[in-house]
Amino acid sequence: MDSAPLSWDGGRLVGYRYAGSDVEVPPLRDYLLVAYRDGATPMHRRCAGDWQTDQMRPGSISFLSHAQPSHWRWSETVEVLHLYLSPATVIRTATDLYEREIEAVHLRDVLRADDPLLAGLVAGLAQEAGHGGLGGSFYAETLTQAACVHLLRHYTEVQFRETEARGCLPSAQCRRLISFVEHNLDGAITLADLAGVVGLSVFHFTRMFRGAFGCPPHVYVMRQRVEGAKRRLARPEVPLKVVAAECGFADQSHMTRVFRNLLGVTPGDYRRQVAG
Repeated sequence: MDSAPLSWDGGRLVGYRYAGSDVEVPPLRDYLLVAYRDGATPMHRRCAGDWQTDQMRPGSISFLSHAQPSHWRWSETVEVLHLYLSPATVIRTATDLYEREIEAVHLRDVLRADDPLLAGLVAGLAQEAGHGGLGGSFYAETLTQAACVHLLRHYTEVQFRETEARGCLPSAQCRRLISFVEHNLDGAITLADLAGVVGLSVFHFTRMFRGAFGCPPHVYVMRQRVEGAKRRLARPEVPLKVVAAECGFADQSHMTRVFRNLLGVTPGDYRRQVAG
């Protein structure tokens, strides 16, 4: 089993059947959860410290933090599921939960945990990878997110940044945002869309955006819709309802209300002023 062809966001599930082995594993890119499905065996493992030993059986889970080597020894055949969680996903989830900037998330070195809830989440991902169904990617993303939250509650140590960056977005990111808004004025632009353009969590993005642009994201987007409408209103042949649609307003009435609130005139009045 391998969920890689399904392109799940933030996580990958791989199934293995292992004979007894003695394996040294180099540092991993991702956080790893090993969920045991079939077979029982004594398991010996060493990470940063001394060897640990425990009896693994179906339902047991082992955790391994990323970026550290490990050494595993076991004697009996076992069937397991490996759930790989990307650091970006875990840190983004921690940032949203704590509403603070995160320096690092350390997954505890636990050889065996008996956690039916977490085992059930992994089993749900296995079911989805094997059979799929309606809304498969969304379903898998939801289970992965739930697994991250559960880990952050029970099995991690979170290191916060001592001094949070309160400056502005870099100029290159500002240019990307300006271009994105300009090229997507005719549709809905969500906060998640904007945060995704620069690869930040919604919480982090909102604070940094205000520092760079001097206003919240939704205010900036609405101002750009108005600026786009003003440029189009300078062309008298373009109907007002077309201007509203091209600039992402719900309808002509919505554009009129926004113009009155921000400029004190209706779009028709503005067009006549420009013509005059």
